[in-house]
Amino acid sequence: MFFKPSKSDIPTDAELVKTYQDKGDIVILGKLYHRYTALVFGVCMKYLRNEEESKDAVMQIFEKLVDSLKKHEVANFKSWLHVMTKNHCLMQLRAKKKMQFEGLEENNSKTNMELGVQLHPTGEDKLEDDLQAMEKAIEELPEEQKKCIKLFYLEQKCYREIVELTDYELKKVKSYIQNGKRKIKILMEASINESNE
Repeated sequence: MFFKPSKSDIPTDAELVKTYQDKGDIVILGKLYHRYTALVFGVCMKYLRNEEESKDAVMQIFEKLVDSLKKHEVANFKSWLHVMTKNHCLMQLRAKKKMQFEGLEENNSKTNMELGVQLHPTGEDKLEDDLQAMEKAIEELPEEQKKCIKLFYLEQKCYREIVELTDYELKKVKSYIQNGKRKIKILMEASINESNE
């Protein structure tokens, strides 16, 4: 005959935290974290909106816990973990945004030469304005053009990769990029002229 462990036999979060802090046994931490992996994954999905990135984040947060939990007084592990997860995701998003901006800045000369638009090299504020004008112009494109332009310029995908990612024909992809470039040029020039008036 098998007996189910009573609730009192199952260690509480606080007991597992204390045991881990005393012994540093990663197996104990694994048991504790296992209780909340679904919660952590859910929070990551809410912020990152990407399944693979969220799975990676679940692993990264566990790795962070190995040290963090030894250094902090934790009264309520679940709440503390929730805040830690949220902060991890926000840092990921900030880093991604910074990389995208820097990537856009690095590709600026190439992109703008191809788009036929000369950005004004009169300081960071102007560069920021020009980048915003470009981003705004891209957002105003028809969906197919916007998708192809973003993949080609911002994500540096080649025509073949864009065909695979979008299911558009190669001829269509080239056409969307050409027409998108033309439209961005017109929209950006209009935006720059407006701001100069």
